Amino acid sequence: MSDTYTSTEPARAHVRIVFLGPVAPHWDVVGDFGDRTLVDEFRTRALARLVLLPYTDPQFKRNRERIMRDGERENISVEWDLGFDESLIEGAPGGR
Repeated sequence: MSDTYTSTEPARAHVRIVFLGPVAPHWDVVGDFGDRTLVDEFRTRALARLVLLPYTDPQFKRNRERIMRDGERENISVEWDLGFDESLIEGAPGGR
């Protein structure tokens, strides 16, 4: 799974989903460009899937995939910033 979705047509918006740390709230969704209403609605859906869910939780991987599919449907490019190199996580593609 790629961290950034790309399409043949330009994205309608771009968001960065940032891991804030182990203490709740864990996540922030930052809109870099695009229609404010579109970004706000996406932020609401993404945060509903991530609330109280650190990246170490098994549910995180499933919800991350759902958020990526939601971004694809809305033609929103999604970037993840977990604050570290994800390939170092055991079980991640290219990981140990």
